[in-house]
Amino acid sequence: MIHFQSQWKNNLLVDLVEPHITIKAQGGLTDDIGWIEKLQRVCKDFSLFEVSVAEPMFFGESVFFLSIKSDKIVEIHRNIVNEISPENELIKKYMELDDYVPHLTLGQTFWGLSSEELKDMAKNIGQEPSPYPTFEVNYIRIYQEVETNRYVKYLDIPLG
Repeated sequence: MIHFQSQWKNNLLVDLVEPHITIKAQGGLTDDIGWIEKLQRVCKDFSLFEVSVAEPMFFGESVFFLSIKSDKIVEIHRNIVNEISPENELIKKYMELDDYVPHLTLGQTFWGLSSEELKDMAKNIGQEPSPYPTFEVNYIRIYQEVETNRYVKYLDIPLG
């Protein structure tokens, strides 16, 4: 995935965070980290599950991504959001619950690419990573922002 993303020199996303599927955005995840216990409870009660990487898609003309197919990822998303209980404004801002679309971002205009470069990515994705993989999810990873818009692994929480 990183090899594919790196073919576009303006794709700053590869330097900011590893490829991932966001299950819970930052809304409601406060500095006091009390929410980690809530996340651990949800994960403990949730079985391992599979996700399938599916067709490439766009959010408007500014985000190019691979779609993710899995009823379980939507279920764990809902469980986590409900347990952490962010304010409704944050749920809307970060497109959670009814607006949640599981995906793996390949590039976006906010991170240096033009709409034309995203379209070029879309033309070239046909050769990679086909066939699209299915894989087992056995943990949830928390990322920490170490500098503005740059994230590193903070903690992995196992499922089940």
